[in-house]
Amino acid sequence: MTTPRFIRDLRRSIGHDLLFLPGVSAVVFDGEGRVLLGRRADNGRWALIAGIPEPGEQPAQAAAREVLEETAVHCEPEHVVLVETLDPVRYPNGDRCQFVDVTLRCRATGGEARVNDDESLEVGWFALDALPPGLTDHAMRRITLAAAGGGPAWFRPHDDGAAPAAPAGEPPATDPAPDASVGA
Repeated sequence: MTTPRFIRDLRRSIGHDLLFLPGVSAVVFDGEGRVLLGRRADNGRWALIAGIPEPGEQPAQAAAREVLEETAVHCEPEHVVLVETLDPVRYPNGDRCQFVDVTLRCRATGGEARVNDDESLEVGWFALDALPPGLTDHAMRRITLAAAGGGPAWFRPHDDGAAPAAPAGEPPATDPAPDASVGA
């Protein structure tokens, strides 16, 4: 993901200190039930389309914007799948961030999936039983929850720091890292 200007401006003041940021992930399904993924230019891994909302931008707007910017696919966010504060990450440039991720299930409404910016090497639609290897547990959990339909949004329950609860019938995730590896 390209680092937004407002974050670059903040970094001039705070250096590499921990920055707490909103983030969005879009689990986009087409009419055939396939999920849209992008193979990231920064690490070569397949991932959900994700990004950082601009100041004042709503999560659903940010998700639809990121999907369009990165893949040329138009989508309509349908509902919140998950809200989760992720573990802090340190990027190769030394920046430290912690994201509150809002994952939205989205429905594709138009456009042809293609690489539409410099953040992806490839983009494509994948059947749920034919996902590419190497997706993180983070991405797989979001896809699984979004594919389950319109149930209640998943979140980590408030507790005293115990391990995160897993959705019913699922083991806890073992890879809490977000699908991002650029500085922010």
